Amino acid sequence: PIWIGMAGKEIVPYDPVKLRRDQARVERKFWDKLRKYIRHVPFVDDLIAAYYCAMDASTPLHVKAVLFGALAYFIMPIDLIPDVIAWVGFTDDAAVLYAALRTIAPHIKDDHRRQAKTAIDRLAGDISASPTV
Repeated sequence: PIWIGMAGKEIVPYDPVKLRRDQARVERKFWDKLRKYIRHVPFVDDLIAAYYCAMDASTPLHVKAVLFGALAYFIMPIDLIPDVIAWVGFTDDAAVLYAALRTIAPHIKDDHRRQAKTAIDRLAGDISASPTV
């Protein structure tokens, strides 16, 4: 692991192998998982804003590590509470995302939220056009 510190903040561990694995998983599966469960994810706006922040080249590496970890947890088919359980299946995902967002909140920019809003609007159109989602 590499230790990354910020001025005036505690040092956080960062594992470059895990970051690459989480990033690859998110890049491969994020949108498919989101399309499948978007109607059941109450925190979709924060989730997509976190995605855009993680993908932003100007986002610091330690922030990307936190976000890709949280986003990869959302994508995992098996986690603490299986996502297929109605109403409670995403509570663990929400808790992980909430903790991540609280940690890196200043890095979620207005532009990330605008991109998220555009994506939600686009996905809403796709969902209404497709009875299988």
